[in-house]
Amino acid sequence: MNDDFMLGVQLMLVGMSTVFLILCIVILLGKLLIAATNKLPAEEEQKKSSVAAAPSAIDAQTKAIIDATVAQLTGGKGRVSKVEKI
Repeated sequence: MNDDFMLGVQLMLVGMSTVFLILCIVILLGKLLIAATNKLPAEEEQKKSSVAAAPSAIDAQTKAIIDATVAQLTGGKGRVSKVEKI
């Protein structure tokens, strides 16, 4: 019985250690992927901003409609600070 118990404990420790190591590898790879992803869009945005022309202003009627919609949805507490085309 003692040998069976020790075998069970040994298997449990090996299994838990394996899962822990694999989770550590997943976390490290995830952090590397996030760092690489965060680095790439910044370079693309700089290129776009230098090439892009100044955005055209919206007309007064469209701005009034947007302001009225935001005021209605937020109960008068919301305010539109910037409108840009996506």
